[in-house]
Amino acid sequence: MVNQMKYALELLKDAGLLSCKPALSPIDNHEKFSSTRSVPFTDIQAYKRLIGRLMYLTNTRPDITFHVQQLSQFLAKPTIAHYTTTIRILEYIKGVPSLGLFFSSNTYAHLKAFYDSDWGHMQ
Repeated sequence: MVNQMKYALELLKDAGLLSCKPALSPIDNHEKFSSTRSVPFTDIQAYKRLIGRLMYLTNTRPDITFHVQQLSQFLAKPTIAHYTTTIRILEYIKGVPSLGLFFSSNTYAHLKAFYDSDWGHMQ
């Protein structure tokens, strides 16, 4: 089992959400993301930092990858709706912080991968 439970719990702690009620799904499936439908979120750096930390978590949490990728498109001009959705993803993570990737030791499959999750910070 490959997971980032410690990292997920640290992320929840830093966001002040360790005692939050868990969400059953990462986002509302009817949510339409837009840069003009909501009030701008003023702390852009905090939003960028939170999305960056969630991107790192997607290394072992493919269940949130699509949603984090969608929210990352608004790094330059996030809105309150984007931030609220990001918080909902954290509430979802709270439900199962140890969720990860399972690789059985009884198989002959060999996993070979390379993923540079820090590449975007270097640009």
